[in-house]
Amino acid sequence: MLGKIVTLAAVAAGGVLLTKQYKKSRDSEKTTIEESIEVNVPVSVAYNQWTQFEDFPKFMKGVCEVRQLDDTHLHWRAEIAGKEEEWDAEITEQIPDQRIAWRSTSGAENAGVVDFHKISDSTTRIMLQMDYGPKGFMEGLGDALGAVKLRTRGDLKRFKKFLESRGSETGAWRGEVARH
Repeated sequence: MLGKIVTLAAVAAGGVLLTKQYKKSRDSEKTTIEESIEVNVPVSVAYNQWTQFEDFPKFMKGVCEVRQLDDTHLHWRAEIAGKEEEWDAEITEQIPDQRIAWRSTSGAENAGVVDFHKISDSTTRIMLQMDYGPKGFMEGLGDALGAVKLRTRGDLKRFKKFLESRGSETGAWRGEVARH
């Protein structure tokens, strides 16, 4: 009997904490994720591969398709919280071997920046910062549970494995996009 009471109390306490975290994430409406990883390739190789947006489904879990419409516009299709979502994004800044920034222009609200730092001739640190606005109960719950942060961390690990196992990029786009 005492074991059941302790279990019930633990479940209730967990529910209260989850509710508070969910309410907190709903109150701020936007969530920021910051993750980084070191990849054992030169900075130009890491940057060049990141510019190959149509390859993202090969290492980003839940991303079904990314179509590059022109130099600065992308169309995304991904599974988010168990349902398929589509959105358009615009590259707002792109500096070869240094930075790529974007923002959504329709659909799933998100924006962010990926910075590339040369650690050595054969090692690059990739730093990702992304802001997004979860919508609906399931996305909010996933956000409160840290699902997006875990998925992002996993995506970076899969990018590392994808790139290091190849040893070279699948392509490159070296153009610049000025911040506006």
